[in-house]
Amino acid sequence: MAKLTKKQKEAQSKYDATQAYSLTKAAEILKEISYTKFDSSVDIDVRLGVDPRKADQMVRGVVALPHGTGKDVRVLVLCTPDKVEEAKAAGADHVGLDDYIQQIEKGWTDIDVIITMPTVMAKLGRLGRVLGPRGLMPNPKSGTVTLNVGQAVTEVKAGKIDFKVDKTGIIHTSIGKVSFTPEKIAENAQELINTLLKLKPSSAKGTYVKSVNLSSTMSPGVKIDQGTVKGL
Repeated sequence: MAKLTKKQKEAQSKYDATQAYSLTKAAEILKEISYTKFDSSVDIDVRLGVDPRKADQMVRGVVALPHGTGKDVRVLVLCTPDKVEEAKAAGADHVGLDDYIQQIEKGWTDIDVIITMPTVMAKLGRLGRVLGPRGLMPNPKSGTVTLNVGQAVTEVKAGKIDFKVDKTGIIHTSIGKVSFTPEKIAENAQELINTLLKLKPSSAKGTYVKSVNLSSTMSPGVKIDQGTVKGL
């Protein structure tokens, strides 16, 4: 077992790892135990009682975080010429089509989100092996395949994120920054949980939300007391 560093020991001394806390209190703890020199991301892990191998239990969706993610999201819009100005006006970082497709084929993926149009999706098929593993392939369910490219860009820039349960049944995503107030972190977490509750598969049996944990970049996780979370 790897030895804990001095900072890790100091972080663990500031809270009880066996105790569960409210979302707001957990956020306060994260602010105390995060020791990176940069503004760390705050991540949430929600373990669901679903079997992702079954198509009817694949939990995936989008949520607009009330306080955004705190990240400068780099957006590429792949669209036809008539949508270029709309995408640029909405704040897209890169706008184009064939030239960017060629760059992606060569390995360029210096972006966080790709938004495109239904009529363009056929051209993106051959990019699956590059975009798929990085979670960059546009999908209608996440709102990244749409004719309203300007609105999609605005929503993504404002803090709209998409999430998907992994093969172990866990939703893992960033919901803010350590520099956020505890209240803002808690409200973002609650909004994600609210969305997950709405997406509960009818075929899922037993306990749906098994556990919730908050952590920041390189910090230990903090358990959440589900009795203090609305809806759980």
